[in-house]
Amino acid sequence: MENFAANEIDLVACSSWFGSTPVPKSGQPDFVNGAAQVRTALTPYQLLTRLHEIEAAFGRQRQAVNEARCVDLDLLAYGELVSDAEEGGPVLPHPRLHQRLFVLRPLAQIAPGWVHPRLGRPVEALLAELAAPASEIWQLPD
Repeated sequence: MENFAANEIDLVACSSWFGSTPVPKSGQPDFVNGAAQVRTALTPYQLLTRLHEIEAAFGRQRQAVNEARCVDLDLLAYGELVSDAEEGGPVLPHPRLHQRLFVLRPLAQIAPGWVHPRLGRPVEALLAELAAPASEIWQLPD
């Protein structure tokens, strides 16, 4: 999280860490997931570019979809903005956010009551709809 400050990104809140099995299922090791709420004057496109730069600093190389990776930073939402990437920016909110338990659990921790701007549903309702075994995601000790 220290890399955020150097990139014009202020950390507002950070969730606990969660372990999860890969989605889609693969031979990759379990993942560690979390969510952060940030404040920035960067545009969504600039913010996503900075996140990709941080990933690269950690050794991430983008070569194939769903490949094994050492770090994966996603822009889940940008306030209440809804965008279809028509102007080259990211799709917002993230198009699979509402389908991913490993995203919703940490998100609900740092932004209770957050409402998905496209679906008009609170994060808690989206989380309740996902019937996944507890073995697919677990909170890691602090």
